[in-house]
Amino acid sequence: MQNIKYDFSGRHALVTGGAQGIGFQISRHFLAAGAQVTIWDYSTEALNQARRELSAYEARLHTHPVDVGDRATCALAAKALKAPLHILVNNAGITRDKSFAKMTDEDFDAVLRTNLTGLYNVTKATFETFAPDSGDKRIINMASVVALYGNFGQTNYVAAKAGVIGLTKTWAREFGRKGFTVNAIAPGFTLTQMVKAMPTEIVDGLAAKVPVGRLGAPEEIAQACLFLASHEAAYINGTTLSVDGGLVG
Repeated sequence: MQNIKYDFSGRHALVTGGAQGIGFQISRHFLAAGAQVTIWDYSTEALNQARRELSAYEARLHTHPVDVGDRATCALAAKALKAPLHILVNNAGITRDKSFAKMTDEDFDAVLRTNLTGLYNVTKATFETFAPDSGDKRIINMASVVALYGNFGQTNYVAAKAGVIGLTKTWAREFGRKGFTVNAIAPGFTLTQMVKAMPTEIVDGLAAKVPVGRLGAPEEIAQACLFLASHEAAYINGTTLSVDGGLVG
């Protein structure tokens, strides 16, 4: 019996939305653990910033501007991958929060297009690029705790993230015999740069709802991602791991 020390040397991880927020930390942690990492992100500016911040890993880092909601763009980016994949982290997501009465068709469609259809587009485009001889292929989908209990003003986001959980369970059954495990992570309130920019009283109010009394760190979501991608997690398949400080009982 030994403590887990992650070593992803020789493995290639693709992280969508990997230039910002939680996705950036996931990318950074995989690089620090020795992986080759490809980041897809819609923002060229964010990709450039990520490359600067991750310059120590330049030899193992690849970036590509991709809108995951655009099927053709995903297919072209998949053809440009530098090596066969071992790990796919479907992390890209957006929000367009409004109450149902105020939500427009465009608000609804945009979030479903990126947060749910985007997973299908990326996974469909990259599925045949996974290393054929690997028995440790991993797909990790980013869901949310709100998919488990609903949330005011997030009809579109909750619907998409609940769909992510459904996709995860289905793919776990379909892909398991092909050497994959497919799991989801459901982050709770996480202290991203966007959240840090909120008024202090709002952030404190969010923290007060969490049983452990604080918001999560993006690094904690990244650590959960590394665990699910590891060989040690090889028998975990089709689950949704809540990383939320006990928010969802």
